Amino acid sequence: MFEGFVRFAPRCRSCGLDYSSFNVGDGPAAFLTLIIGAIVVVLAIWLQLAVEPPLWVHLVLWVPLTIAGVILGLRVVKGALLIIEYRRGAVEARRPPDGQE
Repeated sequence: MFEGFVRFAPRCRSCGLDYSSFNVGDGPAAFLTLIIGAIVVVLAIWLQLAVEPPLWVHLVLWVPLTIAGVILGLRVVKGALLIIEYRRGAVEARRPPDGQE
């Protein structure tokens, strides 16, 4: 389904479904980043108040977890949105030629 970390392949390797007709877009990235960011901030504040670790512990812990959470979560969310669009028969809107509205 994916060609890179979060980029869709042009077609499904098994059935040949054309993924370019679906418009998953980058909307999920913004929401996912905000949600994971809020979770990480809450956990970082909790850790700071409970244990008071040095700054390097926060950097070593939260930066990789945030990056991994966004990338892995984005694969799941984009895949789920593509499945939802496929099941509902949603495709990208096509603009009619000028004068044929």
